[in-house]
Amino acid sequence: MKRVLIFFLLALLFAAGVSGCGSSENDAAKESAAPGPGTPELKIVTTIFPEYSWTKELLGSREKDTELTLLTKKGADMHSYQPSAEDILRIADCDLFIYVGGESDKWVDKALKQGGNPKRRVLNLMKLMGDRAKVEEEVEGMEKHDHHDHDKDAHVQQEKDKHEHHDKDKHDGKEHHEQPEYDEHVWLSLKNADIVCKAIAEEMAALDPKNAETYRANYAAYSKKLAALDAKYKEAVTKAQVKAVLFGDRFPFRYLTDDYGLKYYAAFNGCSAETEASFATVAFLAKKMDELKLPAVFTIEGRQHKLAQTIVENTKAKNQKVLTLNSMQSVTEEEIKKGITYLAVMEQNLNVFKEALQAK
Repeated sequence: MKRVLIFFLLALLFAAGVSGCGSSENDAAKESAAPGPGTPELKIVTTIFPEYSWTKELLGSREKDTELTLLTKKGADMHSYQPSAEDILRIADCDLFIYVGGESDKWVDKALKQGGNPKRRVLNLMKLMGDRAKVEEEVEGMEKHDHHDHDKDAHVQQEKDKHEHHDKDKHDGKEHHEQPEYDEHVWLSLKNADIVCKAIAEEMAALDPKNAETYRANYAAYSKKLAALDAKYKEAVTKAQVKAVLFGDRFPFRYLTDDYGLKYYAAFNGCSAETEASFATVAFLAKKMDELKLPAVFTIEGRQHKLAQTIVENTKAKNQKVLTLNSMQSVTEEEIKKGITYLAVMEQNLNVFKEALQAK
């Protein structure tokens, strides 16, 4: 009986295939292009939470017809994230892939070569920034570092590649110059966020022309919200009694502090994997807190804050606050389900900044 049923089903499939041959090529193309029930019209993959949050806002009501994926939704820091086989497949199959494009995204080049959707569009935030992208810097008192060291094997491979390129340059009679590393944390500037959101809206408009005006209208509305929050930051800095910030942690907020003319000091730069600071660094930062009469030392989310507390304990007053700013580098799926948004986090960060700057 089972064999008869299988034969019957195969016969039906064969008959359907034959009848399909009688239809026109245009009809066949329409049938293959049209999304079936429950099939998303757009598939968009993002690497970090800010990209995900922006895209969600720009989609608006169109989100229900879109498969929007965040790769680092399990709280993985982008500096240590490595894609799974499923992640690679999602990237290969998507219509739009949005990623930061800094040192932490070295894996992307290989992933993009895996084939997939020939119409896939790619948005690289660092390339989009152009001259706004800032070279990673080490300010006075900061721990020195040579490499990111997010992954030992990756570091070894980078060193191997570096020597191979160096040998080739020597063989060719060319002098080898190491490329500068750029600060990846471009999303922590509201001005940068506006630039990226406009680009995302245009990418979606190109992929889905019939809803292009919806995406552009959503961008226009969201742009006003970004501008309004930017104005609040400017006002807070203008009214601030303190014009500097100090981080007993790594420092991913350079784009934000540069936007408003704030001076900064930190234990490590934004991409450092270090957690332990030398005595000299602790002593320098503690002395700087005394010198500038800073009321607080900053940390970022998801880390032990012992270093910040150690800095406070080495000041004269020993009573400064330890405040946490959210850099959105390790947002969890649970937080997303609770409704966390980029704008809400940046609003919360503003309130923390006000406290540290003693804004009136």
